[in-house]
Amino acid sequence: MNADLSYLESVKKQFLYYKMLGEKAIEQLEPQQLFITINDDTNSIATIIKHISGNMLSRWTDFLTTDGEKECRNRDAEFENDLKSKQEVLQVWNKGWNCLENALESLKSEQLSDIIYIRNEGHTVIEAINRQLAHYPYHVGQIVFYAKQLKNSEWTSLSIPKNKSGNYNAEKFAKEKEIKNFTDDELKRLK
Repeated sequence: MNADLSYLESVKKQFLYYKMLGEKAIEQLEPQQLFITINDDTNSIATIIKHISGNMLSRWTDFLTTDGEKECRNRDAEFENDLKSKQEVLQVWNKGWNCLENALESLKSEQLSDIIYIRNEGHTVIEAINRQLAHYPYHVGQIVFYAKQLKNSEWTSLSIPKNKSGNYNAEKFAKEKEIKNFTDDELKRLK
């Protein structure tokens, strides 16, 4: 497999991994917990999801041919806490992720060095992907952290559980060395 195809497969797996982390955190919450804010300067999980989805729809719709900051996007409205149900939140979540996944599936390896624009700033497609691969996990981390606080002691760990690193490492080092994406085992574990 050439490096560009390997890169595309890797980023698809990484985005899927972070999507699943967010979903596993959301699954652990009661519906009303999605809308809790600590103070006026924090966003609820629902609002974070609304922002991620708005960003995805703007960045990935016709991303090879139009600026990633679409004129129809109202970024400020993404931070208004106006979703009313868990079903609405999940619809917004899935709409954004589906847009991202469709865009990545349509990409050809030879397009990775093409120049696209976000707010009139040129990026190679690789740079644009990397930008979002930093942005979305940042917000998924917020969702997981917030969900963990809301659940308190009832939380089911989404990574290596506390005080279980030794066991985890022993399992990993008991296997033969192999080349694979770190998400391969993690995606199986999260399912």
